[in-house]
Amino acid sequence: MVMDRGTGVRKHAQFRDLLQYLPPRALLVMNDTRVFPARLRGRKPTGGAFEVLLTRRVSQAQGGADAFSETWEGLTRGLGSASAPRALEVGGGVRVEILERRGGGRALLRVAGPGPSLLAVLDEIGEVPLPPYIEAARKRGAGAATVDDRARYQTVYADEPGAVAAPTAGLHFTPELLAEAMAAGHELAFVTLHVGPGTFRPVEADDPSAHKMDAEHFRISPQTAAAIARAREEARAVVAVGTTVVRTLEASARANAGAVVAGEGATDLFILPGARFEVVSDLITNFHLPRSTLLMLVAAFAGREPVLAAYTEAVTLGYRFYSYGDAMLITRGVA
Repeated sequence: MVMDRGTGVRKHAQFRDLLQYLPPRALLVMNDTRVFPARLRGRKPTGGAFEVLLTRRVSQAQGGADAFSETWEGLTRGLGSASAPRALEVGGGVRVEILERRGGGRALLRVAGPGPSLLAVLDEIGEVPLPPYIEAARKRGAGAATVDDRARYQTVYADEPGAVAAPTAGLHFTPELLAEAMAAGHELAFVTLHVGPGTFRPVEADDPSAHKMDAEHFRISPQTAAAIARAREEARAVVAVGTTVVRTLEASARANAGAVVAGEGATDLFILPGARFEVVSDLITNFHLPRSTLLMLVAAFAGREPVLAAYTEAVTLGYRFYSYGDAMLITRGVA
């Protein structure tokens, strides 16, 4: 779906036709985070199953050329309510020790084992975390034989490991389409925001402003900051590929008097209707679920009523929602 940000006028197209609707010489900003095999499973001495979802590396202590010891934040399941730290095996000689419980399944963990780093061994002992609805479908056998989620649930430009969920707007791009975009005079730039599990947490408060976003780590390179400054100076469109890019750029701009500045940080920015957008002029995004922070960001960007009307039409026409669903381009000048 292509929707005019100013008028709400809508058209329908295939994603391969995207370049027909982009403003000339647009700067497309993409999130190059890579989903890593963050889910570890094991069994307690009692025989009961447990799992750990690693969400953010806090520190890394090299134990030698052939050993690592790292501190991570994570989510645990199946470990009960005992407060005493415990060490558990998750395969491949890797041990997880609970250093601190933080409520709601959150914990501070020490992960140690053989190898240069945990990331180096996760491909063998870990699982790629998938959205709950995809996991449920796979357990039912829906599409399990035809879809390799470890490969499919990743953008073609994914580069920096650290996300537990894919920036799904980017899943639509192919290497060929990216090459065509550059040949047509568009420019590509990349930021990194490691998507955390909070992306699946719905807004349950009656007042959405009471909802607390989980902080997510981001990085903006000097090259990307310069590309954005140049595009803005030349009055070219800055097209965010996904809500994670919107949050990264707008968080940086809010912290730096409207400018996108190179550097690293964490953001818990929750963008609600009524917000002002400093940097992003156009948005490519998937269709999101009700009461999600993602849908509220889209409504803030294009207007609540136009977005609700677009979603009603999408449902009527059979558009697909969820991570592997269809996309929407919100831009200006849709005839």
